[in-house]
Amino acid sequence: MRWRHVEIFDAICRGGSLTQAAQLLHISQPAASKMLATAEMQLGFRLFDRVRGRLIPTREASILAPYVARLHQNLDDVSQLARNLRSHHEGLWRIGSSPAFGLELLPVALSRCRQAHPAMSFELRTHHSGELLQALETRDLDMVMSFDQGESSGVQQQVLAHTELVHVTLPGVAPLRCWEEMAERAFIALDADDPVGAMVESLLQRYVPEVAPFMRVQTHYVACSLVVQRVGEALVDLVTARAMQSRGLAIHRLPEPLPIPVSILTAHDDAGSGSRERVLDHIRQALLECRFPD
Repeated sequence: MRWRHVEIFDAICRGGSLTQAAQLLHISQPAASKMLATAEMQLGFRLFDRVRGRLIPTREASILAPYVARLHQNLDDVSQLARNLRSHHEGLWRIGSSPAFGLELLPVALSRCRQAHPAMSFELRTHHSGELLQALETRDLDMVMSFDQGESSGVQQQVLAHTELVHVTLPGVAPLRCWEEMAERAFIALDADDPVGAMVESLLQRYVPEVAPFMRVQTHYVACSLVVQRVGEALVDLVTARAMQSRGLAIHRLPEPLPIPVSILTAHDDAGSGSRERVLDHIRQALLECRFPD
């Protein structure tokens, strides 16, 4: 079955008639009729029965239909990949990030990058790790900034820098003097599937296993917002804490430092470029400036 036969078969399935199929393929009706006849002759069976002016798929055609649909989806995927590669070549950088970085750090870094390199353009998408990795593997994104380590065969990882886990409270609330004090505080926990959330969960299980968090949230800035609203206290990354500090947060160091790696994830066969390194230089600088407040 040649590709032109696949095209006429799919067009008739979608249009229901040779006239509609011809319009979809931008050919004449006689040409469409000839393509169908050639396809049926080569296959050795009819694909459609004519019923009251419409072409109805035969049993054999109904069996073929999902395979043909899959072929078209694969072609659409190839076309999308080609468009993505063309956009990349033209200087568009599509960056995905965890919500923590999209709040302030990446807007600052990309603003500086645009000032230094006006020919560059950007798309910035914030999402959670699973969706970002999927978009990276299909080339819908060029790079992902995440706390996740990107454990996937289709992804390569570069640790760009480290931030740290911090304790956020309302002003005037004392910092933790030891981990066991967590049992006396009302802590808002992060989703355990989140890399930082898993770190917090490990601390709770290790030092206060008898205490269950009274609230669990998916994003770090939601935890900070709840602290501002006097709901409780939280352990979050320093990047989010600094971005939310102006809303009335106090940021405390922990009883012992707990570094959090910040990774840049790219497709496994991405060889990198000077343009990408310039983008990463600005992101790295913004991370270095996101220090613990004096």
